Amino acid sequence: MQNFDLTIHNGRIVTDVDEFNGDIGIRAGKIAAIAPSLPQGTRHIDATGRLVMPGGIDSHCHIEQLSSMGVMCADDWYSASVSAAFGGNTTIVPFAAQHRGDSLKDIAERYAASAAAKSVIDYSYHLIITDPTPQTLDHELPALIRAGITSFKVFMTYDKMKLDDKQLLDVFAVAAREGALPMVHAENNDVIAWIARHLLAAGYTAPKYHAVAHDPNAEDEATQRAIRLASVLEVPVMIVHVSTQGGAQAVHAARAVGAPVFGETCPHYLLLTADDLDLPSTEGAKFCCSPPPRDPASQEALWQSLQSGGLTLLSSDHAPYRYDETGKIPYGDKTTFKQMANGMPGLETRMPLLFSEGVGKGRIDLQQFVALTSANHARMYGMYPRKGALAEGSDADIAIWDPHKTVRIAWQDLHDAVGYTPYEGREVRGWPTTVISRGEVIVDGGKLDAERGRGSFIARGQPGPLAEPREPSPRAAFLRKIFPDTQAGA
Repeated sequence: MQNFDLTIHNGRIVTDVDEFNGDIGIRAGKIAAIAPSLPQGTRHIDATGRLVMPGGIDSHCHIEQLSSMGVMCADDWYSASVSAAFGGNTTIVPFAAQHRGDSLKDIAERYAASAAAKSVIDYSYHLIITDPTPQTLDHELPALIRAGITSFKVFMTYDKMKLDDKQLLDVFAVAAREGALPMVHAENNDVIAWIARHLLAAGYTAPKYHAVAHDPNAEDEATQRAIRLASVLEVPVMIVHVSTQGGAQAVHAARAVGAPVFGETCPHYLLLTADDLDLPSTEGAKFCCSPPPRDPASQEALWQSLQSGGLTLLSSDHAPYRYDETGKIPYGDKTTFKQMANGMPGLETRMPLLFSEGVGKGRIDLQQFVALTSANHARMYGMYPRKGALAEGSDADIAIWDPHKTVRIAWQDLHDAVGYTPYEGREVRGWPTTVISRGEVIVDGGKLDAERGRGSFIARGQPGPLAEPREPSPRAAFLRKIFPDTQAGA
């Protein structure tokens, strides 16, 4: 007879490739057995009528991060990780953000120390590269990649963060050489700045004009350019928070010819539109993010891309800024759309929203739900099968869902520190009721049982099967070869 620390009985087990009735036995934080019937463990959970799925992985969220405008996120590692756990997540991967003049090494060390002291669930983090100096590219970035931080984000917009095309090629070359995955915020900065300048000069300052300034063409052009630049070196690339039909089509077209191009979208692009920014005074600031929500045609295109596999990740892009002078409206009701902190909260609601609007309305099936919220994230960012899987030997990171539980979303019932949710009053069907992290029940019956700092850092490997590197062409191989002899950042 096998002795288990915890058993889950009579559940409907769902992975990204399968679905069946069975039991799960857990020992020493790992899944030890999956079978039609197992003996009870020291602790026993009856999951009759419930779905037993891998814990969610949110690989795009902003936590305890200073923005380029000097605004600190409302959520620190503790409040964010608690909120994530209540939303069915067992791993989060936010960003250690370099600002110009910063040592990437120092930023990463401070960020890791804060996570280790506060996070209640497992974590890793990406890097944000804004200052690609020789010290950054030749020394600090390669060392961090080799230490398990195998992905980093770059920006094509925001004056204080954007890289030009030569700098993008420099960081893509490091990624190619070191086996890392670049993530790109693709918007044309000059287009946005030009429109914004004329809007402000004409007196159009309300939040709704944020969506006007961030014209869809700015995203579509930058997405195509990012893909082309990555293709110079044939390096895998992730286009984050795709919001437009054109952006989704660009990712799909690249994938259709075998290019290692991947795309992510977020719940707010599936469920909100630019009309949500058109509210009295500065209320619309609550819905300002970059890129902004678009229109119904874009929503439909994104749903179709998720269904077809053109877009492979659904992340929250949780960017938690309070609706007050410390965040969204630094100048009160005089704040213009260019002065508002960009971003919306969504860490806790990401999975319930997709379950209700996707699975519940027949847009995706359960296997796609698991892929989009967990398994694909683990594969893409070098954590599979330790994370994102229900298999013997995997970490026992499990979310047990009541597919029939109806919840009317209200910020007062959530666990972040932001003060509002863009989904206030929206009713969803399906919610995680029990969350298990490395074999420990950390959320059950609406209560948290997890101490600050119990989360573990996950050192990540190279991008997995979804982003498996191909042999470069002779042309790209030659360019990769000569890069180490060039002056980075020149």
